[in-house]
Amino acid sequence: MGLSRLAALHGVATSFSPSADVTVSVPDDTVTAVLAALGVDAATPAQVRRSLAAAESAAASRLLPPTVVAWSGEPLPAALTALPPGAVLTVAPEEAAEGAPPPLRMRVLPAPAATADTPRTPSWWTEPPLGVHRLTVRTADHGYATATLVVAPDRVPQPPAHTHGFLVQLYSLLSARSWGMGDLADLADLAAWAGRTQGSGFVQVNPLHAAVPGRPTDPSPYRPSSRRFPDPVHLHIESIPEYGHVGEPGRAALDDLRQEAAALREAVLNKGALIDRDAVWELKKQALELIHEVPLTPGRRASYCDFLAEQGQALEDHALWCALAEVHGPDWRVWPVGLRDPRSRLSARARTELLDRVDFHCRLVWLTDTQLATAQSAARESGMAVGIVHDLAVGVHPDGADTWAQQEAFAHGMSVGAPPDAFNAHGQDWGLPPWRPDALAASGYAPFRRLLRGLLAHAGALRIDHVMGLFRLWWVPGGRPPTEGTYVAQDAEAMLAVLVLEAHRAGAVVVGEDLGTVESGVREALARRGVLGTSVLWFERDWGGTGRPLAPEKWRQDCVATATTHDLPSTAARLTGEHVTLRHRLGLLTRSLERELAEDAADTAEWLACLARLRLLPEGEGDEEAAVRAVHRFLRRTPARMAGIWLPDTVGDRRPQNLPGTWDQYPNWRLPIADAEGHPVTLEEITASPRLHRLMAVLADGPESRTAPPGARPS
Repeated sequence: MGLSRLAALHGVATSFSPSADVTVSVPDDTVTAVLAALGVDAATPAQVRRSLAAAESAAASRLLPPTVVAWSGEPLPAALTALPPGAVLTVAPEEAAEGAPPPLRMRVLPAPAATADTPRTPSWWTEPPLGVHRLTVRTADHGYATATLVVAPDRVPQPPAHTHGFLVQLYSLLSARSWGMGDLADLADLAAWAGRTQGSGFVQVNPLHAAVPGRPTDPSPYRPSSRRFPDPVHLHIESIPEYGHVGEPGRAALDDLRQEAAALREAVLNKGALIDRDAVWELKKQALELIHEVPLTPGRRASYCDFLAEQGQALEDHALWCALAEVHGPDWRVWPVGLRDPRSRLSARARTELLDRVDFHCRLVWLTDTQLATAQSAARESGMAVGIVHDLAVGVHPDGADTWAQQEAFAHGMSVGAPPDAFNAHGQDWGLPPWRPDALAASGYAPFRRLLRGLLAHAGALRIDHVMGLFRLWWVPGGRPPTEGTYVAQDAEAMLAVLVLEAHRAGAVVVGEDLGTVESGVREALARRGVLGTSVLWFERDWGGTGRPLAPEKWRQDCVATATTHDLPSTAARLTGEHVTLRHRLGLLTRSLERELAEDAADTAEWLACLARLRLLPEGEGDEEAAVRAVHRFLRRTPARMAGIWLPDTVGDRRPQNLPGTWDQYPNWRLPIADAEGHPVTLEEITASPRLHRLMAVLADGPESRTAPPGARPS
């Protein structure tokens, strides 16, 4: 009983429900390990009693929680209405700028008797401006407390209704000029073309976070070294202004590198080679070293210095980690002991000794940031209502830059994953250390705020992978299977408030990936704040009734509707059953191939019948390309605010970009976009594809194709 109470006080679950009628108890060893990762000793019954007494005493004496949320125009939270009469509140901006208004001071008055006419907020409250503030409370009996106060608008900006756009993994989008993988110039070109010629409102890309260096690099964009800073592997080298000013012999070396890059591109496009991120980065890094020797012009130098000042300590830490990784390898846990602490004397000395390399890596982040800005500008100038939709991975690599620089914020020895469910009896371990909820709250969610601000700087929208993590995450103690994990709760109100505030400041839409098991109330809470969900056609059925395909008019409005995602088969593969035979070849099926094919065919036939019944398949069954068009006609008939078209679907690509459950059995995250015959196609070929234009004509037909006028802003 004591352990359960102690766990509850720290947001650690002692049981979970994989389905409505099943409750599973969490092993005590798991609860104890998770509490230890939160700095709570529960190793023995005696220690449980001591820790529980300390936690209950702290809760009873706490005047304010570490972070308080006030939603603009909504009733005050209990943390403020429960303050004793006579208490004096002082609210000051956390980052006071010159000319900012003076701090607000308020005195808590006795609450009047509640009546039908009682105001929503007490008369003594004066709402501070939107933003993050420092809240101080002094009570008449000399009580004193401070907290972070987040004042957030009630909703994030919304996209225009019926906005369509493309979904693409950027690395897979090779152009005739790219260096063996898609880059930010390719993204800008795709956005400019899509907005101007197709009336598209957005382009959504995979996470562009910085990867862990090494050979081989983990190719997954969802397991980065840092979520805070982008990866310079996405740079388009020739677009860097200093590129044109490299003199001899550097110019000859650059020409040689371009020839090698062309060979990489040729190997991928015409010889069946996979995208080799490591080889691409090796060439780009050599080119960037040469470009780095070119002095910046005064104006460029001023811009760079402004960027350094704006990013501050976080960028310096990231660049130092990159420099140290070049010397000692990418796993900071095996570096010399002094260097494992970013604030140690040895690390301070390294900042000086490696100053040139630190500057080099800072410069790369700045260059990447400028090309991200260019891509978003190209999207907006093309008439896109939203522009580039960036992707936030659920976590970071345990040995990367973020875990080194922000060690106090992470629960070391823990990994994020998913519990066992009907689709995966063994659960999942994603190998990503979670943030500590207590550390986030104590910091006023500063790491989360900085992360969002960086990602939203050049984004029209942000997709959040596994958005349920704003509410709770499945923690798996190191060395244990995923079945022996447990849920740890976040302060969802605070996480949402920070998200809504930063999205409001950026004028950006927010999309949450809410597929799979979702805790009751989560989708409703997200919808209340204007966060769009994700609805994939094949999963949208009347699960509470007939189980048949959900009629288009019954889909939710607040979502991005798609036919597939990067983790699912392409639409052509789904319609033809090729995704089943692929899993069979790789030994991933748990039942016979015949049974799997029969069930898949029945599922597909039911959807095709639905499309035919709705007169969305005038060509009749048997035409795979026509069926792909019918699927997208269906999506456009739903009330979804945004409809996403998987770019490989426009040319009939059969291959998934990622096949969950595989590692070296399948080339995850390394495939270029290909046509229906499996031949890789360039950006230029995609945009000229007759198949693409036949599909896009579907979106231009009829009243479903309403789009915002050029230049419209999210509202």
